[in-house]
Amino acid sequence: MGSLINKENDVKEPKDAILYINGVLKLLPNGLAHLTLLEYLRGLTGTKLGCGEGGCGACTVMVSYFDHNSKKCVHQAINACLAPLYSVEGMHVLTAEGLGNRKFGLHPVQESLASRHGSQCGFCTPGFVMSMYALLRSTKTPPTEEQIEESLAGNLCRCTGYRPILDAFRVFAKSNDLLYTNGSVPSQEPKDGEFICPSTGKPCSCGPTQETINQADGSCKGYKAVSYNEIDGSSYTNKEIIFPPQLILRKTSYLSLNGFGGIKWIRPLLLKHVLDLKSRYPDAKLVVGNTELGIETRLKKIHYPVFVAVTHVPELNILTVNDDGVEIGAGVRITELRKFLKKVIEERSVYETSACKAIIEQIKWFAGTQIRNVASVGGNICTASPISDLNPLWMASRAKFRIVDCKGNVRDTLAEKFFLGYRKVDLGSNEILLSVFVPWTRKFEFVKEFKQAHRRDDDIALVNAGMRVYLEKHKQKWIVSDACIVYGGVGPVSLLAVKTNGCLVGKEWNKELLQNSLETLQRDVLMSDDAPGGMVEFRKSLTLSFFFKFFLWVSHQMDLFNESVPVSHLSAIESFHRPSVMGSQDYDVPKQGTAVGSPEVHMSARLQVTGEAEYTDDTPMGPAGLHAALILSKKPHARLLSINDSGARSSPGFAGIFFAKDIPGYNSTGPVVEDEEVFASEIVTCVGQVIGVVVADTHENAKLAARKVNVEYEVLPAILSIEDAVKAKSFHPNSYRALSKGDVDLCFKSDKCHKIIEGEVHIGGQEHFYLEPQSTFVWTMDGGNEVHMISSTQAPQKHQKYVAQVLGLPMSKVVCKVKRLGGGFGGKETRSDFFAAVAAVPAYILNRPVKLVLDRDIDMMVSGQRHSFFGKYKVGFTNEGKVLALDLEIYNNGGNSLDLSLPILERALYHSDNVYEIPHVRVNGSVCFTNYPSNTAFRGFGVPQGMLVTENWIQRIAMEVKKSPEEIRELNFISEGSILRYGQRVEDCTLQRLWDQLKKSCNFLKVRSEVDKFNLCNRWKKRGIAMIPTKFGISFNRKFMNQAGALVQVYTDGTVLVTHGGVEMGQGLRTKVAQIAASEFEIPLSSVFISETSTDKVPNASPTAASASSDMYGAAVLDACKQLKARMEPIATLKKHTSFEKLVNACYLERVDLSAHGFYIVPDIGFNWTTGKGHPFRYFTYGAAFAEVEIDTLTGDFHTRAADVILDLGFSINPAIDVGQIEGAFVQGMGWVALEELKWGDDAHKWVPPGCLFTCGPGNYKIPSVNDVPFKFKVSLLKDAPNDKAVHSSKAVGEPPFFLASSVFFAIKDAIIAARVESGSHGWFPLDNPATPERIRMACADDFTAPFSKPDFRPKLSV
Repeated sequence: MGSLINKENDVKEPKDAILYINGVLKLLPNGLAHLTLLEYLRGLTGTKLGCGEGGCGACTVMVSYFDHNSKKCVHQAINACLAPLYSVEGMHVLTAEGLGNRKFGLHPVQESLASRHGSQCGFCTPGFVMSMYALLRSTKTPPTEEQIEESLAGNLCRCTGYRPILDAFRVFAKSNDLLYTNGSVPSQEPKDGEFICPSTGKPCSCGPTQETINQADGSCKGYKAVSYNEIDGSSYTNKEIIFPPQLILRKTSYLSLNGFGGIKWIRPLLLKHVLDLKSRYPDAKLVVGNTELGIETRLKKIHYPVFVAVTHVPELNILTVNDDGVEIGAGVRITELRKFLKKVIEERSVYETSACKAIIEQIKWFAGTQIRNVASVGGNICTASPISDLNPLWMASRAKFRIVDCKGNVRDTLAEKFFLGYRKVDLGSNEILLSVFVPWTRKFEFVKEFKQAHRRDDDIALVNAGMRVYLEKHKQKWIVSDACIVYGGVGPVSLLAVKTNGCLVGKEWNKELLQNSLETLQRDVLMSDDAPGGMVEFRKSLTLSFFFKFFLWVSHQMDLFNESVPVSHLSAIESFHRPSVMGSQDYDVPKQGTAVGSPEVHMSARLQVTGEAEYTDDTPMGPAGLHAALILSKKPHARLLSINDSGARSSPGFAGIFFAKDIPGYNSTGPVVEDEEVFASEIVTCVGQVIGVVVADTHENAKLAARKVNVEYEVLPAILSIEDAVKAKSFHPNSYRALSKGDVDLCFKSDKCHKIIEGEVHIGGQEHFYLEPQSTFVWTMDGGNEVHMISSTQAPQKHQKYVAQVLGLPMSKVVCKVKRLGGGFGGKETRSDFFAAVAAVPAYILNRPVKLVLDRDIDMMVSGQRHSFFGKYKVGFTNEGKVLALDLEIYNNGGNSLDLSLPILERALYHSDNVYEIPHVRVNGSVCFTNYPSNTAFRGFGVPQGMLVTENWIQRIAMEVKKSPEEIRELNFISEGSILRYGQRVEDCTLQRLWDQLKKSCNFLKVRSEVDKFNLCNRWKKRGIAMIPTKFGISFNRKFMNQAGALVQVYTDGTVLVTHGGVEMGQGLRTKVAQIAASEFEIPLSSVFISETSTDKVPNASPTAASASSDMYGAAVLDACKQLKARMEPIATLKKHTSFEKLVNACYLERVDLSAHGFYIVPDIGFNWTTGKGHPFRYFTYGAAFAEVEIDTLTGDFHTRAADVILDLGFSINPAIDVGQIEGAFVQGMGWVALEELKWGDDAHKWVPPGCLFTCGPGNYKIPSVNDVPFKFKVSLLKDAPNDKAVHSSKAVGEPPFFLASSVFFAIKDAIIAARVESGSHGWFPLDNPATPERIRMACADDFTAPFSKPDFRPKLSV
């Protein structure tokens, strides 16, 4: 190749770095190489920081650049949180604000999402909008529904359950132009060289035309949008913001820029420039998408001084086809590789492209769209991750890696020899990867990909594989001529199964070969019991399952199937094809007045889809503002010996550091018992306990200073599980609770009790994963005489109280305001108050504004989760399955402070009968003290855990008496007039009616028959079904909390301002409350406005929790409205006014007070734990759900084929919002029962440091994605069932549907039962939640799990 050493004149003087944002030119100064695009964009409110690791999609933007090779404009969605600022130099960045806005009109994508109820809390919404918009801009024809769903796989939503988002975007998948242009707008045929944009159907400058080139020296003007009102988008007729013509003519230049900490960012344009830079900077990191380096620098705190961006080097971006195979440049993006290989497959012979097809299939499950758009082939290879999805395929496919050194010398190496050790590759410090060569496959040569992850989409592999076999025919037998089996996820590098490969070659392709290979694989794949990542038995079993699937697949390709294996085994290799989600909603609209009962759109939806809705972190601070970072304990239990903060004090931008000694007031807080220190003073009791706080001029500088604080510990013994706590009798003081009814012991001894079963239930916790992290912004006024804050909290009054207490101020001098939350789910009920107290200390002492926004990993580590539970039951019942007696012990993991753990335990005890009549009951429980961060409230508040214990023993009874669980459930239903264990009488019970309607709606008996038939015909895929009921008590546990206040003000223009104590966090509370006010005044909903929640407007408000807010604040607002109407009545009777505005003016002229304070007390509730009797709930919300699932018994993969949910919500105030709450709760519940697993450093996970949380981000913790939604998702509201115990005959909805997702869990168990029967296992077996692929697969005990575990194997769970 010759020498490519660069000469000085090869590099032209760099031009000014520029960037366009929403059509506006921005000059990028030198010195910003340390910034991400997101950090640069944070002056805008539409692009959110959700996780900082490219895992949630909240930061999605569209970048556009002109490709000089194809002469086209390229549009892509990317994660702004990972994109280095200078990586988008010379590009056009479009954010949600650039599409449309409230003043000038919404874009059709935005309007469709808003009007179809696709936005609840709204924090994730701009990201979804930009992913969809980028898809439309990047396709010349409307996309398919499958493409739409795939484009959204990198975006997470915790509120909606995704169905309304898919419905909103599905309209853009129409196959004709009617979506974009109807009869009123003449159809336009594209002129020569003119491109029609799919997102508007109008001419758009997405590519260079003569006109745009001629305009290149003019200014780039945006559109003036017309308000858009219809889904078809007909009135939105203007062009998109065009791609800036200046960028089409602008030539790409060499860049050499700097950043904080001595960082250099260099962008060469030729390979010889790269080689020269590599020679000068041997440790320089070559970067394309920054998807791995971004994680290393941001989360792992690794410092790299020199980055060489090779995105513009043509030699690294080649894609060529020749007679021997394909060559792929190391800088080629994964998305481009996929497109290229698809085209290759269309053009080449089928047998030649087996490897290409395998790569394409694996890419489908490779991260999300935003990552694939920027991640490079070479980056993925050289990272040498042991779980890389592509490296096993390169190795199996006989790929060669072409490597070039700084002198231009080129060498080739086989992929299988390239990976030397953990994160080590065969590259010298003076070498770079140039390209990958993949040879064509030969006739009868087959390459196949495999992958199993926690979640099917956008997830890292647990185990993956690439397998190849080449068969040749000898004497009528197919002999293995060559083979290569490679696994990822079973060692420090992608593992070449050398012994197995040797075992295969020269053997006939038959059952004997299969058996021998499976035995050999066990010797090839060796893992220690404490291997990083855990799940050793599962991962080993997957290696056998994958090879078995490969054997069946090759046999099928060769038409040897009937000869080798039964046809029923075909299910093992059927490729998964996900149909589009089909949702249906069934409800009445019993409208009352102008608004109540109407399915109105969320009042903030249009602000949320445009990115204009502001959250705590969007609040501008001003030049004096400081950022806070926490100093956290690194030990689960230890004595603090010394703290050295000298490094922090000398850190850049440092402004102050504060510990327990600096607190002006009290150092203790707590919602029930004040047992939690704000700053640890002597002892730390968990990893992540706050020791102090640092403030600095930027967020990154504050974190840097915090990391420089050195703490010395004396380690003390730690309790790290419920089991350990019970053994040590480690319980929070006064946390024992008990309820009883009848005589349990006597019943167990009686003849009526035919059978008795005993068992244990382990229930995993769950991370809230609200998209907006914990955030608070605190400032002082009048020299510190007053303290104000804006916080992301469900409990502003607790913020006010905690901050006043910690600062030693009266509550009257502390004001907390909340505009909206980006999700809460209970996680911001009490824990957020603690962080406000932390931030208040430096703000008060320094008299400067302080903002504290937790990074996602810190948030997950320190803010607590849903409680894990442990239950021990003993149940007596008849031969028919009638339950007679229950003896139950329940323990929950409270963590290191009590927080709300006791009322959560109480709720679990109240609801541990679910909906069943049990004559004799004894239930008791205690809150365990453990050395973990305090666990806290989460949607359901202990109820789901209590009910899950119940449904476990219900299903066990069914197996004992050989009946279906549904029969046992119905046999034991409570009914009207039943007396519950705590003395409350059941009234207005709609349970049986719901159950009967659900059975009819889901056609249960027919589906049961179809499932049984499917299971008989398919050995390795099994289906299961289940129906689950629920009963959820509505009220706060403590009587004093069941009160609500509101302030209603009427203005002379006829508009109404409502303020109440409740907080809007996406659940539609403000919309419902506004509907109540609008109907009461008989005015349009648009005339009512709710701005914010503020402690100086409505004092002493209870937290927005317990699903009771619509009931309480709706009633309080109604009370205020009635007062105002009563005052206005005398004026109204004097004269008939033609409008509300004129009536209000008349009242004003008569000096009528047009402001009223409303108040509501929930009546007829109360409970006495001393007697164990009372009336703790105002009423119950009933519901039932059906689910059908299909599992892959060989891998544990599953999908939900159907879900049918029905709830009794009385007369819904807003059925559309209620349906959204049901769907969101159901999908969130699916995460709890089947996907989301918390892994802590405990005896079950010894590879994690003690007390540390391993699953502290979207990389390792998987909430449901858009592709986890049930294929058929039906939601119904029971009709004609008014509730006279709540405002406008409605019922609470937020929490009750959550537990209904356990229908998915028990459907999974039903499918596992069918699998176990085929393997000869017929008895009862435990299945803990979450039913992850590991638990599903290992429960389906068969020949492939037998070498590693017994049929009763129970995978480890952090409880």
